[in-house]
Amino acid sequence: MDKNRIKILVVDDEDGILDVTEGFFERKGYQVYTAENGAKALEIVNREKIDCIFTDINMPVMDGLELAERIRHIENTLPVVVMTGYPSLDNTIQTLKNGVVDYLIKPVNLEQMELTLRRVLRERGLFVENLILKEEVERRERLRQLNIELVKKVEEVNTLNRVMEDFAAIDSSYEIFNKVVRLGVEELRSDLVFFHVYSEQDNSLVLVDRAGAENNKNPAIYCADIPEQEKTFIIESLGSDQNPCLITDASGIPSMKGQVHSFMVAPLKIRDKIFGVVSAYIFQGPRSFGEQDIYYLSFITQKAASGIENIALYENIYENLFSTLFAFVTALEVRDLYTRKHSTRVARVAHMIAEEMGCTEEELDMINVAGSLHDIGKIGIRDDILLKPGRLSGDEYEKIKEHPTIGADIISKLGLWGREAQIIRHHHERFDGTGYPDGLKGEQIPKLARILSVADSYDAMASDRAYRKKMDKKVVLDIIIKNSGTQFDPDVVNIFLRVADHDLPDDF
Repeated sequence: MDKNRIKILVVDDEDGILDVTEGFFERKGYQVYTAENGAKALEIVNREKIDCIFTDINMPVMDGLELAERIRHIENTLPVVVMTGYPSLDNTIQTLKNGVVDYLIKPVNLEQMELTLRRVLRERGLFVENLILKEEVERRERLRQLNIELVKKVEEVNTLNRVMEDFAAIDSSYEIFNKVVRLGVEELRSDLVFFHVYSEQDNSLVLVDRAGAENNKNPAIYCADIPEQEKTFIIESLGSDQNPCLITDASGIPSMKGQVHSFMVAPLKIRDKIFGVVSAYIFQGPRSFGEQDIYYLSFITQKAASGIENIALYENIYENLFSTLFAFVTALEVRDLYTRKHSTRVARVAHMIAEEMGCTEEELDMINVAGSLHDIGKIGIRDDILLKPGRLSGDEYEKIKEHPTIGADIISKLGLWGREAQIIRHHHERFDGTGYPDGLKGEQIPKLARILSVADSYDAMASDRAYRKKMDKKVVLDIIIKNSGTQFDPDVVNIFLRVADHDLPDDF
């Protein structure tokens, strides 16, 4: 350490000792401060960064032992060296208790005093260095613990995000039930997970779905469902508060007959009523369910409950909206006795064709909606045109051609049936590109719109109209065959002809 930066404080009530000591250490290159008692010394310590203190014991106002004690509470690494002309064992013991690092006998040899100074400063340096190292070790340990906690939190957030993403993509109640039990196995590492619907009427549980490893380790009585006695235990364990239940060690539960190692159950509540119950099992240790597992299970059931409510709400809105729109179509067809139930028949024929073509369940639902509502755009056509018994003029025909666009606009504004709106818009396009409203050609036309086009044309020709009687089925089929490749998609026509061998809808 550079002497010019070392600050020494000498405390003594004898001016002669202060003058001699100050002169000696200043000649050696140290910065020296002096005080006549402990109180004055404390003022200097609070003002300056002192490196070492030499103090007498017996002084007025505040003696050296009290000063050392005060210094120890202010800065416990600051070395204090006591100087006294009356040494005793009691004083020595007391000074050590007060944190004094050395003890000098008056009259003090100044050279010895400097050697003591160098030694205590060296020892202080080592002590401070050890403190820093210790603090660094503690800091690293704290960082390590924080990193472990952070990793756990990140894993927890990732798990919760996966759960939310999984439920966000589900659009049926059964898929939700299945997702709940699969998440219980995948995320909670359960051996078996069951989902039961709760019947409040008879206070019972009815199995809906289950998931888990199929192996010989699982008790046979849990293979199909949980035992009836255990269902009673599950209902009782939820209690009146209906909170999740965690049993880390389930070996002592009578209903489990010593076959379950760890168990937890959580209710799936909708509008504060239990709709279902999820139960998870570990049959053999050493792993047991913990607080984090029951937290995850509760989160899963909460998201499942929200998903079920959203689906129920969506399905209710969907059904109500579809019923309203179909009522408009029915009202439209009532205006024209000749087209009554036309949309219902078209939807039925289109569904038969689509089914024969191997369309998915989703596509079959879409064709049902689009077929039932394909002519809803005629609401925007005047009665004198729509119900005209004779042939339409050019302008009137152009007006009629607007109904696919009007219908698509009505449906698309609802935000539920975007693809169905496209089918309605293009059901009068022709395979050769000469149709309306956009003149699409071939596979540019949506597949379901090509199917709907054949079904719509068939019913239009096979039913009575204001300007003509219905045509014979054979004649209608010949016309459709003749227009295959021009007006109609040949592949759809081929499938339609196969379907036409069966009884097609005539009237309802």
